[in-house]
Amino acid sequence: MSNREFIFALELSDEPHFDAMLAELTQAVLAHVGYQTPAIEELRDVVRQALADGVAVRGRRCDLRFRVGSGELQITVACAGSPEWHTRRTLP
Repeated sequence: MSNREFIFALELSDEPHFDAMLAELTQAVLAHVGYQTPAIEELRDVVRQALADGVAVRGRRCDLRFRVGSGELQITVACAGSPEWHTRRTLP
């Protein structure tokens, strides 16, 4: 488990074209903070769905943010014009 706090964020201009990159990125960030494969796969799928839902509602630009701090992982998906999607998980 990582004991440092950090924020990793990126802006996506066309989410469907980045699906493979997002899967690898999500895997790397979650493994870095100590999650095991089942949790990584579950969170990767919910992030992918949140991005797809946001793109379908309003358009193409989305922001994805992973924040680790105070023993917790927070993931935020914000797509232009759509409500932000959030999830929080206790770090392993």
